[in-house]
Amino acid sequence: MKHLRFGYITGPLLGLIWTFIIAVTVSVAMSFATGQAFKPSLIWSIIFGIPTGLALVWGGTIWIASAVLGVVYLISLLAGVGPVLSGDVSLVSQVFAAAVLGLGIGWPLKVFVEELTLGALTRHEFEEAVIRTLKGFGYIFFTAIVVIPFYVMVMTSLKNQSQLMQNPLDFSIDLSQGWGLFRSYVELVRDFNFGSYMWTSFYISVLTVFITLLFAIPGAYAVARLRFRGQAAFSRSILLIYMVPMIVLALPIYIAFSMMGLRNSITGIVMIYPVTTIPVALYMLQGYFRGLPSEVEEAGLMDGLSRLQVIWKITLPLSLPALASVSLYVFMIAWNEFLLAFMLLDDPSKFTLTRGIASLNSSEIPRQHLMAGSVIATVPIMALFLGLEKFMTKGLTAGSVKG
Repeated sequence: MKHLRFGYITGPLLGLIWTFIIAVTVSVAMSFATGQAFKPSLIWSIIFGIPTGLALVWGGTIWIASAVLGVVYLISLLAGVGPVLSGDVSLVSQVFAAAVLGLGIGWPLKVFVEELTLGALTRHEFEEAVIRTLKGFGYIFFTAIVVIPFYVMVMTSLKNQSQLMQNPLDFSIDLSQGWGLFRSYVELVRDFNFGSYMWTSFYISVLTVFITLLFAIPGAYAVARLRFRGQAAFSRSILLIYMVPMIVLALPIYIAFSMMGLRNSITGIVMIYPVTTIPVALYMLQGYFRGLPSEVEEAGLMDGLSRLQVIWKITLPLSLPALASVSLYVFMIAWNEFLLAFMLLDDPSKFTLTRGIASLNSSEIPRQHLMAGSVIATVPIMALFLGLEKFMTKGLTAGSVKG
């Protein structure tokens, strides 16, 4: 490893690695966005990446490096060589790909090697450059894992059957269709009763949140604040119950609900969903309650409040961030739950959203309808999470105890 601690070795090595990473990223992104042929080249990434890394260690600014690299990559694309190879694609696509290559390689790579010199490097300088490069790769890799499936899902939902049959791997869209792009969503609501599925999932999820908090708040408070025999065992059993996989309980639940006449009913679903969410809510809330300053509650008790009044007037207002987090998490579990809904519901008029989406997985139903249903199930949860994120991170206990 000591032989690599020289700027004239580390810089070119990071240059060729990062050039190939961005070449793969740009190729995949451009292929998905345009439906045209882009592919990365390892050989040309080595040829271009080594001098790029060496030059950025030598000197230059981020913007100059990005501009120069953009021009170089545009010329190479037009000449049919370079880290990204393109077939018969439009000039606009080539220019855009070259600009993204220049910016994506020049800017981050200059940041990675900004502390390097051409001579011997200290261990700190070498490791800092390598860690920055690995961190950049991690951002790209995990972003791609999340974005690519969602992009494919959305783009597929905006196509019609003839477009999918003509080229199933073309994920570009024709904006000239206007509102016709959303025909699959209209047909889902009009012909497949998806409006009813969404409403059923919504009120089941809300009821699940309400029932879960109704039991989890006093239970978590008792474990965190009160002293009773078996407290430690009860606290440990909460997590133990949550770790039992639902698939193990699926058959007993099915048999029991069938015998009691609760199968294929919304009442049965509302009864069983909190069973899966109360353990995790108890576990999350008891940790938060333990972190609250007990002095505030003791002061309330000394002022004449009962224990229930202390919980209602002091503990719960201070626990709003935790309650928001638990509510969101429980809502997401209930909204996305599939196994129990698939097992217990047979009547289409009582389907939840996930059960309704499963009914679209048929050779008789176009694939774009299945993808549109998946988008409908995903987007509300994303919007809810982004809207409530501030409540999950905001600390309301700051300054509650003055000393």
